[in-house]
Amino acid sequence: MARHRRVVRRLFSSIDLMVRLLVLAIILASIFPATGATREVAQDVSSAAIFVLFFLNGLRLSRAEVVRGIGHWRFLVPLALWCFLVMALAGKAFELALAPALSPLVALGFLYLGAMPSTVQSATAYSSLAGGNVASSVVAAALLNVAGVFVAAPLFALLGGGGAAEMDASGLGKVMLILVLPFALGQALQTRLARWVGDHRSLVSWMDRLSIAIAVYVAFSGAVEQGLWTVIGAREWLVLLAGVVLLLAIAFAGSWITARAIRLDRGDRIAFLFAGAHKSIAMGAPLAAVLFPPEVAGMVLLPLLIYHLLQLVVSAPLATRLARHPLPDASD
Repeated sequence: MARHRRVVRRLFSSIDLMVRLLVLAIILASIFPATGATREVAQDVSSAAIFVLFFLNGLRLSRAEVVRGIGHWRFLVPLALWCFLVMALAGKAFELALAPALSPLVALGFLYLGAMPSTVQSATAYSSLAGGNVASSVVAAALLNVAGVFVAAPLFALLGGGGAAEMDASGLGKVMLILVLPFALGQALQTRLARWVGDHRSLVSWMDRLSIAIAVYVAFSGAVEQGLWTVIGAREWLVLLAGVVLLLAIAFAGSWITARAIRLDRGDRIAFLFAGAHKSIAMGAPLAAVLFPPEVAGMVLLPLLIYHLLQLVVSAPLATRLARHPLPDASD
């Protein structure tokens, strides 16, 4: 019995902490959803947590790194086009193809997924594990997330038409106030607070994860209140899962083929692979909380949440395989 418990503990500890927090947020929202006056308080807490999250992002992203990264245009420009153009169009195609089989908001979630930027932490970590160019991965993911604040929401609104969030003055004001302003403040205070961030990395990391988990909890509380688990039937869940798996396969295969086609060296190809295939729940959940009411945000986030969990499951063995079996450069 004790041996069985040790095995369970090892399996649990091997699961990424962010994945555990996301699953916990979904379970809590399903059992104890924030409704009525409680939801208003939860939304205020979520908005404050998102403000802190983007303030910390501004503190951590070195301006010197941004300048150096911008110079690697042969890597950055194709990656940005892949993430914000090709993947957004792929998300739109999946929305149209799956609309007859899914509820409109869940189908719209595929477009939302496609418009999101890459992750920062996981894309960099797996690139490092696979023997990729970590410097390119760090700078590219960071820059894509900065660009995502300005690009993802308007792109989603443009491609989504009437079914998406409208980027009117009110929506733009929310994005500026909760996302752009704290990031700018973080950049401005970087020289004063960078040392504090470096000395408290564990605390900052927890604050990051909790901010995202709170945003997911609030979004799913609204969706649960609207009947998430009863409105979406077993057949629809299967279609949703199949669609996410197929889009994930396209993202990984397409990223690798694109990196090879533009003749990047092996290190940059690996960095391109993970930065191009990963999608950020760290950007997606806070942005959804700003753009949509909770009952809409939870539905729209479903494809992104499933994609985020699956990309971590796929990336670990893939990175290990790349590290053990080096592939030839594109020029070979």
